[in-house]
Amino acid sequence: MISMETLVVDLGFSIFPSVHTCDGGNLSPQIEIKGLDAASVAIIAVNPFIKNCCSFCPWVIWNIEPRSLIPAGIPRVPIVASPIPALQGTNGYGGIGYSGPCPPPGETHRYFFKVYGLDTMLECPPGANDHELVRAMRGHVVQFGETFAMYSRADDGGAMRR
Repeated sequence: MISMETLVVDLGFSIFPSVHTCDGGNLSPQIEIKGLDAASVAIIAVNPFIKNCCSFCPWVIWNIEPRSLIPAGIPRVPIVASPIPALQGTNGYGGIGYSGPCPPPGETHRYFFKVYGLDTMLECPPGANDHELVRAMRGHVVQFGETFAMYSRADDGGAMRR
């Protein structure tokens, strides 16, 4: 049996600043990773509670070289060259890259950031969805950690101030 090491993952906030949401700049957040000892990193963001549906995936990114800090503002392109090299896939909205929290007005949603340390770079093509990425990761995950943050929108569609 292979043992899996735990990663410590930190966004630096528990309630999304608007810059990382549909009500602001819609920029991917900075992610700090502690304890990383892997060949590559993959991240899957998940909103697990969409009413009358299922979980929802607003971001998939992989083949990130090991680093303790994933910078904010990753461009929405399948093959990322800067600020870090990576591949991104199709999110639940049908677009490439990160799409920030945008719950219906009056609702609060949780968004989990699942970080995987892998023993290799993956043979998963740019534009793949979360299910395809999970299939490509099978047998390669050596570390795992996650964190979450919440976001609410007022009934008028604006962000709730806390």
